[in-house]
Amino acid sequence: MEPQRTAAHEMFDADVASNRLGIELVRAADGNATARMRISDDMLNGHRIAHGGFVFLLADTAFALACNSHGPATVASGADITFVRPARQGDVLTARASERTRYGRSGIYDVTVSRQDGEVIAEFRGRSRTLRAPDPDPGPPESEERGRAPAAGRSR
Repeated sequence: MEPQRTAAHEMFDADVASNRLGIELVRAADGNATARMRISDDMLNGHRIAHGGFVFLLADTAFALACNSHGPATVASGADITFVRPARQGDVLTARASERTRYGRSGIYDVTVSRQDGEVIAEFRGRSRTLRAPDPDPGPPESEERGRAPAAGRSR
């Protein structure tokens, strides 16, 4: 049985950065998500370990998948990461995100990033904000309204 697609799946399909880095969406539903990525040679820093930015990106992707699994478009309002152990070339990293709480349009999510041997390499906490639905008919932008000449026979 195929897992149910959520808004997170649609978002991930359009996520050029995550897809080009080879991140795999394993699961996204009900405020939880799992994403996976193999560390390649071009992800290593000068110490020949995974650059922290790539580990952060994987955790951030899992976070985005979890907070968008509910449906309305949701973005990060902030995030922190603690690097616990290094990852090396060839390691397969798995990021598991879980919703801790949602309140109003905000939420808090924790993500654990681990290697294939189960060792935790990073802990991430993300804070989310659900975007307001766009106005169905916003009318012309204010700048267009100001630049428009008055209609014939009318003055401003």
